[in-house]
Amino acid sequence: MSDETRPGPTEAVPEGAEHAPACIGLWPGDSGTLAPDSRRALATLLAGPYLSATTRRNQWLALLADEHAIRSRLNDLFVELVIDHDAEVAFVRQVRSDEIEVPTVLRSTSLNVIDTAMLLVLRQMLLTSNERRVIVDADEVFEQLEVYRDDTDEPIWRKRVHASWDRMRNRLRVLHDAGDDRAEISPVIRYLIDDDRVRALTEQYRELARTGRLSSSEPDTGADAEPQPDTATDVQEAR
Repeated sequence: MSDETRPGPTEAVPEGAEHAPACIGLWPGDSGTLAPDSRRALATLLAGPYLSATTRRNQWLALLADEHAIRSRLNDLFVELVIDHDAEVAFVRQVRSDEIEVPTVLRSTSLNVIDTAMLLVLRQMLLTSNERRVIVDADEVFEQLEVYRDDTDEPIWRKRVHASWDRMRNRLRVLHDAGDDRAEISPVIRYLIDDDRVRALTEQYRELARTGRLSSSEPDTGADAEPQPDTATDVQEAR
């Protein structure tokens, strides 16, 4: 057999390497294995507050295609992936465990009492609607918040509720502009606070409405984070 046809020495293959995904190599030295849109989906999830098929369709499709790999990478960071296939939204939340010490990767964003009241109102409006897309008018939401108002002057009250509306749109992004002071409620709002806390907050806010002390009171939500002035609750978002 000639040298040209003689097989060369067989190189040892590390155990499991034959099953390893190929490196994509988007830049020199890149050792990542996810496709570009899958990486963008992962980055969006970590940046928070959520990934929506409505606004990032390609990333949503990439997430579904590479769900196992993305979920694994998030688990490496002590973070778990939550996907609502019906609403076509996904987000991440901190892993909680009594068995191991879990480092905090996601931070809690503190909301004041008016923010929290608005969050509860929007959540209720979403859950009680039979429409797939729930679009609300700002004044409609503000009217429902009036029950919590104390003796705050009208201009100051309007300034506070408008500021809260803007935080729902720009910071938490649970409201999407629909024009003319109207907005669509994001389905992800139902996940920001769990049912147990909703029930606790609702009872406390009913008491606040009865006594008219919303602007100066702080309901005890049992939040883990250090309470801030005029803080009602905390919601998680990526660092």
